[in-house]
Amino acid sequence: MSTAMSTEENIEIKKGLAGVVVDYTAVSKVVPETNSLTYRGYPVQELVANCTFEDVAYLLWNGELPTAEQRAAFEKTERSQREVPQALIDLIDGLPTDCHPMDVCRTAASWLGTQDPEADDRSGDGVRRIGLSLLAKMPTVVAYDMRRRHGQEFIAPDPERSIAENYLYMAFGDGEGSPATHEADVEAFDQSLTLYAEHSFNASTFTGRVIASTTSDTYSAVTGAIGALKGPLHGGANEAVMHNFLEVDDPDKAEAWVLDKADNKEKIMGFGHRVYKRGDSRVPSMEAAMRRTAANHDGQKWVDMYEKMQAAMDKRTGIQPNLDFPAGPTYYMLGIDIPFFTPIFVIARIVGWTAHIAEQNESNALIRPLSAYNGAAQRSVGA
Repeated sequence: MSTAMSTEENIEIKKGLAGVVVDYTAVSKVVPETNSLTYRGYPVQELVANCTFEDVAYLLWNGELPTAEQRAAFEKTERSQREVPQALIDLIDGLPTDCHPMDVCRTAASWLGTQDPEADDRSGDGVRRIGLSLLAKMPTVVAYDMRRRHGQEFIAPDPERSIAENYLYMAFGDGEGSPATHEADVEAFDQSLTLYAEHSFNASTFTGRVIASTTSDTYSAVTGAIGALKGPLHGGANEAVMHNFLEVDDPDKAEAWVLDKADNKEKIMGFGHRVYKRGDSRVPSMEAAMRRTAANHDGQKWVDMYEKMQAAMDKRTGIQPNLDFPAGPTYYMLGIDIPFFTPIFVIARIVGWTAHIAEQNESNALIRPLSAYNGAAQRSVGA
């Protein structure tokens, strides 16, 4: 743990709030005994194997998995809200094509708040309503933003498709070779959304809870969370992972690349996690999805690099991969542009963020930590 002592006040500084427990949550937990990330008590690997992302969204917002009737009602409501106003499409068209796609996500979330006359509803039902609306619309925003950068036309959402399939359809259409037309690709993408949906008091979730604690509105909290997720030490890590893969490019060079970075004490994105002590419990599920995707897209090169980089890192440092390490090449093989990896994270994490915002509102206290001053002593302007 990174700590420092204030010379004047003799108090321990916990940089990055490492090890600090600030509140309770019933949304998720990493269970030390099983090293499993659990959503509302369910191990995430079981949810990936047995449930759709829609099931998981319902669970995180409502505390229990849906019945068949509840799932049908949830899907009907979500699918009915996927279309976005033409004014938002026009706004996106007016943004630079060289800005980061996370800037577009942040702008879209904020703009949607201006259109909601009940944006200030902080009740549990109000937060979940907003969360579902954002979950329905953000895939439309992200898919169109990627298409416009390639000079391609807008593809409207399809209410007959799941969230995962609909996103791939809006991004790539349903022509030959589109991942939207391959059940295995849709399944891999769906599973990635489940794995990215929630992770306790991470940086972006904590940002959202801090904003909610001021009694600000849900759109403001989500907009702030998107800003936090953009950073390469958080959500942007999956982009950095794929840039590393492309830099190495050759499985035969992977081990030497990792060992050189490790010897020079350089951080290798996609490895390590502050919470997990025995490896990220989400990795096996995402790695399996990566391997299936590689089999469908002639991607054995990336699998070979993955294995050699992981082995080299384990040999030299013992540090294990996190979710971003298999997710990056999976998205790349699906044809998704690298800058859009983190916006996909946004799509999934909207669920976790709003589950936490609702929880924060239910038992709110303003989050306002103290600091230890180490600047100049009090002095006079005229001295």
